[in-house]
Amino acid sequence: MSLPLSDYEKRKQISVRGLAGVENVTDLKKSFNRHLHFTLVKDRNVSTPRDYYFALAHTVRDHLVGRWIRTQQHYYEKDPKKIVGGWQVEEADDWLRYGNPWEKARPEYMIPVHFYGRVQHGDGETKWVDTQVVLALPYDTPVPGYRNNTVNTMRLWSARAPNEFNLKDFNVGGYIQAVLDRNLAENISRVLYPNDNFFEGKELRLKQEYFVVAATLQDIIRRFKSSKFGSRDPVRTSFDAFPDKVAIQLNDTHPSLAIPELMRILVDIEKLEWDKAWDVTVRTCAYTNHTVLPEALERWPVHLFETLLPRHLEIIYEINQRFLDKVYATFPGDLDRLRRMSLVEEGSVKRINMAHLCIVGSHAVNGVAWIHSEILKATVFKDFYEFEPHKFQNKTNGITPRRWLVLCNPGLAEVIAERIGEDYIADLDQLRKLLNFVDDESFIRDVAKVKQENKLKFSAYLEKEYKVKINPNSLFDVQVKRIHEYKRQLLNCLHVITLYNRIKREPNKHFVPRTVMIGGKAAPGYHMAKMIIKLVTAIGDIVNHDPIIGDRLKVIFLENYRVSLAEKVIPAADLSEQISTAGTEASGTGNMKFMLNGALTIGTMDGANVEMAEEAGEQNLFIFGMRVEDVEELDKKGYCAKDYYDHIPELKQAIDQLSSGFFSPKQPDLFKDIVNMLMYHDRFKVFADYEAYIKCQEKVSALYKNTKEWTKMVIRNIGTSGKFSSDRTIAQYAREIWGVEPTRQKIPAPDEPRE
Repeated sequence: MSLPLSDYEKRKQISVRGLAGVENVTDLKKSFNRHLHFTLVKDRNVSTPRDYYFALAHTVRDHLVGRWIRTQQHYYEKDPKKIVGGWQVEEADDWLRYGNPWEKARPEYMIPVHFYGRVQHGDGETKWVDTQVVLALPYDTPVPGYRNNTVNTMRLWSARAPNEFNLKDFNVGGYIQAVLDRNLAENISRVLYPNDNFFEGKELRLKQEYFVVAATLQDIIRRFKSSKFGSRDPVRTSFDAFPDKVAIQLNDTHPSLAIPELMRILVDIEKLEWDKAWDVTVRTCAYTNHTVLPEALERWPVHLFETLLPRHLEIIYEINQRFLDKVYATFPGDLDRLRRMSLVEEGSVKRINMAHLCIVGSHAVNGVAWIHSEILKATVFKDFYEFEPHKFQNKTNGITPRRWLVLCNPGLAEVIAERIGEDYIADLDQLRKLLNFVDDESFIRDVAKVKQENKLKFSAYLEKEYKVKINPNSLFDVQVKRIHEYKRQLLNCLHVITLYNRIKREPNKHFVPRTVMIGGKAAPGYHMAKMIIKLVTAIGDIVNHDPIIGDRLKVIFLENYRVSLAEKVIPAADLSEQISTAGTEASGTGNMKFMLNGALTIGTMDGANVEMAEEAGEQNLFIFGMRVEDVEELDKKGYCAKDYYDHIPELKQAIDQLSSGFFSPKQPDLFKDIVNMLMYHDRFKVFADYEAYIKCQEKVSALYKNTKEWTKMVIRNIGTSGKFSSDRTIAQYAREIWGVEPTRQKIPAPDEPRE
């Protein structure tokens, strides 16, 4: 079996020397065949594509293992920080059904995690007793670096019930209950709550969050104690160096329990004084916020803590009291400020505000785009910013160019490398050199040719998968992301309906052909998001089968949107839709992926769009609509959707079509919930931006007619996308939050002598 290589790889004539010990393709094939025969016990007569994948995976893993072990040896010696029919139908993603060749179980590091029980005070000690225990089994996955011989570890955890079957219970019929109890314990890691846009205070979710936090922290402390920094005192571990050797980045509030859990370990188990433990905790932890939507922020009911994590509730109360004492000393008499800043929210149900816990228990707080971080300081966390302004900073998100250019778009990667070399792959700022080629006729042709080849390839994929023949010369207009009201897929739908009506009204007029693709998943319990998906498919059913429309307009909902599909559609896209209401998108990373792959952005000044416009120049994006200050002004004035409906005829026509059942003739009132929301309950002000959006789309169509000028704008976008590399993001986290300097030191390969 020959292994396929991309044209880019062939051109470079890369040997597989980088796979540590494999010198050429022949040896790679031998290793592949060996695994096919001796690991999977198959030959080519009976092998399936999955068998081939596993054989290849085992082959690659073989050559990572040497680097993986060498990396861990290096870390131990050097002891640096670790970088710790139209409706959506959900199907279980049984991704471990056939096993995972990349992971390695580590049963020797199994860790007990405790739940429930009670707190016992006495003799100057506090103990959490009478708990239920669930075991955390670690699984390690290698994460290879790019051409540096480094292989880091991603450790995941699986819940296991303790192996305690009581024969006495079995004899009296307790066996069934024992099995049921085992299932309850292992359910913790069996299903993950999918909603990240809406907080639900379910006990299982709190169990999941604590399970991962508790296992990870115990593991971190075990490794710290075994290091030369943690084991200098044979009697008692010194935690003085802990924040210098460990960084815990709280990625949103889901791991916020790391703060009280670390305090519990340091105070109750390691016997540190409270002030010393708190200093260690704050210097170790940092918090990244990912949303300004209030319904997404975690606020756990106190009664759940009382039952599930009673000791942690005590610790949170103590943290809160000490914090509020400091606030009161700074703002004496300001009781309303104390109420707003408290970790404990009073009300009909007393709750713990986990974002407040993260801010108080961390030494750094950041948003993920400049405008997002500014909004946090000005509104969501204004009181905390006024109290501790030194904590707040920004870290704009990034994407990896290895996956989101070199791997998914080898044709474009090759065209770029031919002009500026290959060093840009690890230093994306070098893409600015492409700005010297904006007027280069041959480069313009090459970039346009790569895009057209990607579109032809994706057109064939769509015809095969969706049985829809599309015009590969049409403008590929793409919006792929989580389905949510704030991302405003509905605004996109209204534009499609408007285009449809215009073509129907003037069928002999020339229109720039478009293929509109919308993709993404709705959270299972999110009714409006599921209705939006149904609306997209319903519009497609009408538009795609109208002979008057022909191939001038097609609408496709991309089902089961995922990374592997993103790798196909993003390189083929001409236009990237980033149209959230200004002030609601934290950052976005899809916008960066499209920019890097040569799609132009139509968007609001929201999230990372702001910085993309700064880098490329606003004239090289299609920016429209309200800015954050306009949204705030409209909120003060009062948003009335009916005013727009009454005064914009094309908008009124589109809404009336939804109301009348034009796009759902068998169920005329199918979209009444969408219409009702848009007309009377729309927090995200779709109608307010409709007119500006339609006019901006007209500018898009006008420019698309001029292939040369369109491609020149594409080159300017690619050339200024270097800021949005995850390499830059991670380096900033390292320097400005974790207090470490990224190193370019290359760890020796396994077949090279160690230093």
